[in-house]
Amino acid sequence: MERLMSMPGTIEAPEIMQSQTGSGDNWIVTVYNNEYNTWDEVVNILMVATGCSEDEADMETWEVDNLGKSVVHHGAQDVCEAAAEIIAQIGIRVEVSEE
Repeated sequence: MERLMSMPGTIEAPEIMQSQTGSGDNWIVTVYNNEYNTWDEVVNILMVATGCSEDEADMETWEVDNLGKSVVHHGAQDVCEAAAEIIAQIGIRVEVSEE
């Protein structure tokens, strides 16, 4: 993953509703490394898709780059699918699965 400064396009983040009961929140979003997206593109899309801080997105991007993949979000299935859809917009392979 090349670390270049780039300005991401505007991506509208959907309203992500948190589960009230906590049941059904055992889904994860896994992001896989590629040779196409820059470091900054991945950091930015993770912040948009999951609402995480820049520090957390930077750590997850390090995992993707160095370990080949990273679990970037936990939650209800619909929330994880919404986050994965946003991440996939920039061409990253992403998977939603039950823990």
